[in-house]
Amino acid sequence: MKKLTINVDGMHCASCSTLITKALLKTQGVKTANVNYSTGKATIDFDNNLLNEQKLIEVIKSKGYNAYISKGFDPNEDKKRRELEINKLKKLFTISLIFSIPALLIGMFLMKDGLLFIGSELPLSEYILWLLATPVQFYVGSIFYKGTWAALKNKSASMDSLIAIGTSSAYFYSIYMIFFNNGGQYFEVSAVLITLVILGKLLEAIAKGKTSEAIQKLMNISPKTANVIRNNKEIKIPIDQVLLNDIILVKPGERIPVDGIVISGDSSVDESMITGESIPIEKTKNSLVIGGTINKHGSLRIKATKIGKDTVLSHIIKLIEDAQGRKASIQRFADIVSAYFVPIVILLSIITFLTWYFIGNKNIEFSLLTAVAVLVIACPCALGLATPTAIMVGTGKGARNGILIKGGDILETTHQAKYIIFDKTGTLTNGKPEVTNIIPLEISEKELINIAASIEKESEHPLAEAIINHAKKLNIRLQKISKFKAIPGHGITANIKSINYLIGNEKLMKDFNIKTNLNKINELQEQGKTVIIISNSKKVLGLIAIADTLKTTSLQAVKKLQNLNLEVYMITGDNKKTAEAIGKQVGIKNIFSEVLPEDKANYVKQLQNKGKVIMVGDGINDAPALAQADIGIAMGSGTDVAMETGNIVLMRNDLLDVPKAIKLSKITINKIKQNMFWALFYNIIGIPIAAGILYPFTGWLLSPMIAGGAMALSSVSVVTNSILLKYKRI
Repeated sequence: MKKLTINVDGMHCASCSTLITKALLKTQGVKTANVNYSTGKATIDFDNNLLNEQKLIEVIKSKGYNAYISKGFDPNEDKKRRELEINKLKKLFTISLIFSIPALLIGMFLMKDGLLFIGSELPLSEYILWLLATPVQFYVGSIFYKGTWAALKNKSASMDSLIAIGTSSAYFYSIYMIFFNNGGQYFEVSAVLITLVILGKLLEAIAKGKTSEAIQKLMNISPKTANVIRNNKEIKIPIDQVLLNDIILVKPGERIPVDGIVISGDSSVDESMITGESIPIEKTKNSLVIGGTINKHGSLRIKATKIGKDTVLSHIIKLIEDAQGRKASIQRFADIVSAYFVPIVILLSIITFLTWYFIGNKNIEFSLLTAVAVLVIACPCALGLATPTAIMVGTGKGARNGILIKGGDILETTHQAKYIIFDKTGTLTNGKPEVTNIIPLEISEKELINIAASIEKESEHPLAEAIINHAKKLNIRLQKISKFKAIPGHGITANIKSINYLIGNEKLMKDFNIKTNLNKINELQEQGKTVIIISNSKKVLGLIAIADTLKTTSLQAVKKLQNLNLEVYMITGDNKKTAEAIGKQVGIKNIFSEVLPEDKANYVKQLQNKGKVIMVGDGINDAPALAQADIGIAMGSGTDVAMETGNIVLMRNDLLDVPKAIKLSKITINKIKQNMFWALFYNIIGIPIAAGILYPFTGWLLSPMIAGGAMALSSVSVVTNSILLKYKRI
């Protein structure tokens, strides 16, 4: 299977995307196809043994649209494409306005049947109106005819069909009236209607551009050049000429051009653009750095480890772009509604005409006006924009907060979860043993750490590192040792200045007949801590407790999730006593302990029998469980594994971003529902009014011009409502 993204030009409305999607899905070898009207992209999963990329492009072109393979998100190309679209619509709107304004003025003020007739009629006004309306109808309105023709070729109808049929009816009826019947005309109605629809499309195109600004901002932070050391000389080269393993000099205040590893220098780096973390991170030799982040005060020499599309920034941009192309089921509902809606509206328009003409005994003029108004006001453009615009803004907002969400379907599912499972090590905890308690019994605390660290520096045990790091923090100078001996499963022995010391567990003390204080040891062990006993050859000198400490935000995050009515679980390979001790500290009562990594997915399955499950893990040993869960949330500050495994990636490694992701899901879906409600409500209310349901009672009839203006404003209001999502707090 292969994944392909194709840019599609020429889509006028949501039914265009539905039309292309259907055509692609009918093509043998295509597994999935998502065509996003808002982004102008088609994302296709296909069997490359059965068809190739060119065939897919031909399928789209055969439906009347231009198509070409996307080279990934290029901000300049995207900006250029949007500017071309906006400039084209501006040109059409200007031309339309030049002809429509005089047509409107003549129709309203200088004709006997005008609304505000001033008493003096313009000679040959009907023919002047005909001349003014014709370029608007056939030059400006050609985009609607092209859309209608493309739909007809595919035995379908689009929203363009509604505009084309409605305005053509008014235009050709007017020709018939002035040449054969010497009656009223509606040239200005068709001209102004097209002008209003073009204005709506222009405003929509401008607003749509704002919804994709998250990707544009990320692309803009990537440096365009790099200072590379080659042949012992510093040269400035374009970023695309940087090679793997190049040595790059990053000066204070500059952006780091690519992902790399520090080989010399000390500095702090502002990684907020990538991780959302506001505090600069200290970087020294062997520290990893991310392209696009800002070097604050010192000079760094880095070796390029990832360039081009392999950098973290490029991964993030690709994730957001893919996310904005993936559809939620609520969007598929909108696509289905749009596909059936257009032919139903055309039928309703015909019924409206026939009802007024034959049953209501109204003239052809009245009947035609109501039929045209129905066609125009029913255009469900707002419905087609309701979901993709909200998803674009929602995923963009998440990215700015260090929360990468891989699609609209993910956003939709996240807020439906009933259960959430946290991996313990590296997720709830820091994943790194630390000294938590120092209990001196016969010597001072400093002496106890000195003895332990001096001996442990020869050990390869993971707990030894915790003691040595603690000694470094206290600036303790370590002593020389001799006669070092490791006793597997028990501990170590060594001499300092001819005194023999023992460091290990109770088994070691028992072997050397050293009495221990079991009560204190048990008390620490019940807290989930590992106890190291330090003694000389006669008695215990003190205890050091080591534990994998909780992240500072774990407790707060769990409380927030419980407040969101989620049932919180913890899963770990630790023994029951340690697991329960950690669970108690963090406020989690539901615990799966002594679980092997390969069995974690089975525990997820158990909970899935009762409801949707979120799994939160570090993206490496939790991969099967993350994949099994309805939503996998991967910690990992942008590691490749986390990005591949999780449906949501938390770039800041901060557990408080878990409730934020769920809240973002809720407010985005609420925004989509608001958009869809108003889009459908507008059509449900608007169509009967346009059909003249109020006329028998009030004498009030909806003008097609007003219907066109209302239809255009409904699309703009939906996009604007989605953009407001940016300002919601999560």
